[in-house]
Amino acid sequence: MSICESNTFKRVFDKYSETIRNFIYYKCGDLEKAEDLTQEAFIKLWNNCAKVLLDKAKSFLFTVANNLFLNDYAHEKVILQHRKSITIDQNTETPQFIIEEEEFKQKLKNAIANLTSAQREVFLLNRIDKKTYKEIAVIVGISEKAVEKRMHNALMNLRKEIKNHI
Repeated sequence: MSICESNTFKRVFDKYSETIRNFIYYKCGDLEKAEDLTQEAFIKLWNNCAKVLLDKAKSFLFTVANNLFLNDYAHEKVILQHRKSITIDQNTETPQFIIEEEEFKQKLKNAIANLTSAQREVFLLNRIDKKTYKEIAVIVGISEKAVEKRMHNALMNLRKEIKNHI
């Protein structure tokens, strides 16, 4: 099977587009930018479909997406900002609970934003995308031990940040 076949390309896109988008989103904190860079990565895959083997497509996409990100943000400091608004059904919770929950969510967002970009990236890939340390190591391009170390440091920093604010 060749990636140049539209059905094969569509399967590759369906399988990896969300993961690549999330990977870039965790790096830059801008969902629109992440979607744009993901599309650009798939365009590059399509333009190089004859040169890329099917079993190398995932690696190619992650490498291209990461390079696109690095080129785009070479002169900017990357800060993750969470933009998801959370809707709460006020009929089921007390006002006090809702206030405390919002305060905790804000503390957690701030604590995650205060992690180093390397720690934040590993933490979110593991906790949001449910990637294993081994998968994260391949995606980020580091050893599994380095992933464990970054995750350990991220969890320690989060515990300390949240404990200081309670």
